[in-house]
Amino acid sequence: MAAPVSVLKLIENFENNIEAYQGGKYKETPVRSEFIDPFFMALGWDMDNSSGYAESYRDVVREDVVKVGSSTKAPDYSFRIGGQRKFFVEAKKPSVDVKNDIEPAYQLRRYAWSAKLSLSIVTDFEEFAIYDCRQKPSKYDKANVSRLFYCTFREYAEKWDDISSIFSKEAVLRGSFDKYAATSKGKRGTTEVDEAFLQEIESWRDSLARNIALRNPNISQRNLNFTVQQTIDRIVFLRICEDRGIEHYGRLQSLSSGAGIYEKLAKYFLEADAKYNSGLFHFTQEKGRSGSADELTLKIKIDDKPLKEVFKNLYYPDSPYEFSVLGADILGSVYEQFLGKVIRLTSGNRAVVEDKPDVKKAGGVFYTPVYVVQFIVRSTIGSILKGKSIKQAENICVVDPACGSGSFLIGAYQYFLDWYLDSYVQDGAEKHSKGKSVKLHQSGKGEWKLTTAEKRRILLQHIYGVDIDAQAVEVTKLSLLLKVLEGETEQTLNSQMKLFHERVLPDLDGNIQCGNSLIGPDYFEGELDFNEDSARRVNVFDWKKGFASIFKRGGFDAVIGNPPWGADIDKDLDYLHENYPATTQEHTDSFKLFIEKSIKLLATGGVASLIVPNTILRQSRMKDVRALLMCTKLRSLVDLGENVFKGVVAPSCIFVTTQEVSPKSNVVFLSNLASLTSIQKEKTLSDDSCLTSEILQQNFGSNPEISFSPSQKEHSVEVLPLGDHGAIKCKDAGINYQRVGTGMQEKGKSDLADRLMYEGERQSSRDHMYWKGTDIKKYWIAERTKRYCRSNYNDFIRTNEVVRLNNAVFDTAPKILLRQTADRPIACVDSIGVWFGRSVIAILVDPESLYKPEYFVGILNSKYIRYLYGEITQESGRVFAQVKLAKIKQLPIAVIDFTSTADKIKHDQIVGLVRKISELLRGLSTDNTPHGQAINRRQIDFVESQIDKCIYSLYEISDEESLQIDSLFPSE
Repeated sequence: MAAPVSVLKLIENFENNIEAYQGGKYKETPVRSEFIDPFFMALGWDMDNSSGYAESYRDVVREDVVKVGSSTKAPDYSFRIGGQRKFFVEAKKPSVDVKNDIEPAYQLRRYAWSAKLSLSIVTDFEEFAIYDCRQKPSKYDKANVSRLFYCTFREYAEKWDDISSIFSKEAVLRGSFDKYAATSKGKRGTTEVDEAFLQEIESWRDSLARNIALRNPNISQRNLNFTVQQTIDRIVFLRICEDRGIEHYGRLQSLSSGAGIYEKLAKYFLEADAKYNSGLFHFTQEKGRSGSADELTLKIKIDDKPLKEVFKNLYYPDSPYEFSVLGADILGSVYEQFLGKVIRLTSGNRAVVEDKPDVKKAGGVFYTPVYVVQFIVRSTIGSILKGKSIKQAENICVVDPACGSGSFLIGAYQYFLDWYLDSYVQDGAEKHSKGKSVKLHQSGKGEWKLTTAEKRRILLQHIYGVDIDAQAVEVTKLSLLLKVLEGETEQTLNSQMKLFHERVLPDLDGNIQCGNSLIGPDYFEGELDFNEDSARRVNVFDWKKGFASIFKRGGFDAVIGNPPWGADIDKDLDYLHENYPATTQEHTDSFKLFIEKSIKLLATGGVASLIVPNTILRQSRMKDVRALLMCTKLRSLVDLGENVFKGVVAPSCIFVTTQEVSPKSNVVFLSNLASLTSIQKEKTLSDDSCLTSEILQQNFGSNPEISFSPSQKEHSVEVLPLGDHGAIKCKDAGINYQRVGTGMQEKGKSDLADRLMYEGERQSSRDHMYWKGTDIKKYWIAERTKRYCRSNYNDFIRTNEVVRLNNAVFDTAPKILLRQTADRPIACVDSIGVWFGRSVIAILVDPESLYKPEYFVGILNSKYIRYLYGEITQESGRVFAQVKLAKIKQLPIAVIDFTSTADKIKHDQIVGLVRKISELLRGLSTDNTPHGQAINRRQIDFVESQIDKCIYSLYEISDEESLQIDSLFPSE
């Protein structure tokens, strides 16, 4: 595509006046308005929001720039899709040497790395540089480190296709930006910002814990954990406020000069209490504040050395972090991992940090991806607010009963902020910016923003949470308080403090509470001698007392979250069985109890949505949960599969349900995203396009095996033409051969398998060689093995009930063999009449059939069938995946009309290609020279692509659909 005329004119104008522009007098502001803005407008971006989108959804945000010395504390442009940042652009004046100067590149990479963006741009229009921003930046990096692309303005016309195919708005919407980012990672390893910052604050915890334990020998383990956590939280809060221009930049750093650092830091904390009013800084008891004051931490002794270590890497240029763009979701991800460990005091009063027992049991801490949070928030709060007036929305309350570090509550709070801002603007911004209760104010650029007081009201009125971990509760409060301060400056806060005569932040002690969501005060009913340790372990929580005003009007309007899976509840099983009868009839797990609790917490008409294991969709021991959900109005079920949580295989699903009696005809939307990559899942959930099929609710309750319909169009299909022989499934022991539909028969002793089957050298010339699952390859089978079946097998099996190995049907080739231990069909044609034993499925084609076995093998091995198989089973990616014959029989096999010449050509073409690839693969196993292997591999790839092309044509799959399927399964 040729560069637009507007860009060609920009190039010409710049060339004509280049000497003036390169002079130091031509500043950054005019180059932005005269060249950079028009350049990105040509790429399709609405630079001035001429479309009139709501503030939260505008394409481009021009950041408020705060200068601190020579450092800019925010990127010049943030380009967004649907309110989500995609990339930054850092603008420079033309006198800056973008190609060689270290500072512009380092500055941009700090912004984008801290915001967890993959790509971003530095430009002065004269030069244009794209950087991969996933690598941790260092002040010693040269300007070309992590640079992926560079050109000058004279090359824009020539390279316009390269630039627009990645950074145009259309390219970003189409996914080309993400694809380019995924294939353009730098050669050096990447350390994402959350990983790096986690390591940072974990090192703070280690050094502070050791020093505090040493300098305060009488401190208890509980008090030590509280002191260290609060100190870190307060430092993080104040440092973020500095980069946002709310606190004086460098104040924490200045405390390092001279002795007595902690005493100076304590005074700073006291000043913050007077300014912010949050529980984070609450040192004296005050009337009207629900939480207890902290009378411990300011009296603690801490040496200067560990605090200097904390402060030394928090400032430019030594620090890689740009706290002004460090999002609440990133901070939440860091803290979720951070809270997985606890400080323990040894017998010698030495502090050691170790995994919490429940975290160790669960195998780690796993942070819910942002796209899952957004989907659940949109499905609950979004549906409740739809069509509501501002007045009608005032009493809507949402709760996360296991809030952890607060990821779901942050997402919910952001949704409310965006909704109120849009609603006020649509209702008439001017009238909401005046009077006693001012909701809006205008920024210096004329943009409408919520006042801090209004943001505080929204938080207090709508957002609630509970967690059993006191540290998690404090982190949730911290994250929410930082969200209140987003977009604020010292000037806006001071003016609003004067206007409203009150401190800036809310006290969240009444909203975010610590306790056991599942166990109430009746746990100790009748017990008067329970000890303090027992009380602290159970940590009972009285919901109706803790949130009295909410339950007075019926309960919460929305319950959201990711409850704990597999938590240690063994000590409380008697209580839980008695109080959660609906979800303890079969297997008892903490997540099941939270499902029941969530429904109990809802007001009539309220909506609950949780991410839980996808076993609730199909396991028979989860039928009690399904029965419970049948008593509500179930809206949707989304099977997410395994690759949801980073670093763990945790098959997951999302349910959305409403607290009301469900009519029998209620339709439940089913969505199977299990086979998609995490990027594809995110894209699908972001626009609600995942709701692809539906069932009646009563079918979900009664059916222990939920089948998700493929999203592709229906095809004319019939079951594999197997004839009277059916199909044979060989069991692992190699002895339990059964006809489909008959019972399993077995006779003999426990060592029967060893007596019948053996490996090694042949012991009798009459013994038969046999094959097992690992011998079955895609399109071919191993030609020789060293596994044998004894010739006297008739002594061990009853031939009238079990098909014999040497039955003529089995000795006669050809037949179709499939590997049983696999997460997808792996099939070949047996052309040599093998005997088979362990982990093999055999399918016999009716000898009278016109279909060749190769036709079915080509279909079964194709990418299209692999995709469909993933749609109807949950085996993808599992370590011990099993191909099940029942699932194979559900696959659609295209019918061939052998009286049609065109149909017969399609059949014969697939058969020929399968025979060809089988020959090539056998050649690959014998030609071990690198050159021979390479040639053979290229031929195999080509033939396989031709088979897939034939299958797509056979099933009338569109080019767009086939490209999507190809992208899921690259050539192996």
